[in-house]
Amino acid sequence: MQSDAAMEPPVYATLRLKTAYEFEPVPDGVDAKFIKGGQANLWTEQVYNMRHEQYMVWPRAFAIAEAVWSPKEKRDWKGFVPRVEAQFERFDVAEKKYAPSVYDPIFKATKNTNSEIVVDLSTEVEGLDIYYSFDNSFPDKFYPKYKDPLTVPKDASNLRVITYRNGKPLGRMVTIPVSELKKRAERKSSGN
Repeated sequence: MQSDAAMEPPVYATLRLKTAYEFEPVPDGVDAKFIKGGQANLWTEQVYNMRHEQYMVWPRAFAIAEAVWSPKEKRDWKGFVPRVEAQFERFDVAEKKYAPSVYDPIFKATKNTNSEIVVDLSTEVEGLDIYYSFDNSFPDKFYPKYKDPLTVPKDASNLRVITYRNGKPLGRMVTIPVSELKKRAERKSSGN
């Protein structure tokens, strides 16, 4: 998956774009001259059509390519993001499917000392604003803007979030059930 499990077709695990970009093809203690190339595989037993295949490949293929072709000291995530965004524009024109999940929030659920669910939100890309709702409405830039970890209201059934940049929606509307946040918080508190 390229984003949170709440947004993705189910597969083995999540590999976000920034993590793919941080791939180091030269293992510690190995002389780089012995590394002749690299490859990235997409196992397709859970990829059901070509549109899904495109979604699974792009933009991670860009991240892996740069990791393989660029020395670690020359890689720059902040410089990589605008280059990928320029490719998104090309993909839109060509009607290629890609994962815009780099804009999707990352959810971290825990429990506080009162056993309330607390959700910390972050993004891979800097400069995004996150707007949210707990009332099953669809947030936009006029809803509360995320600033600090959120305590989930007792009567909430879903947390909905969307990201904006410069006042325009950029990310997908993400709905995550409070029941899922509770499961994640319980796993964190039990150490799993």
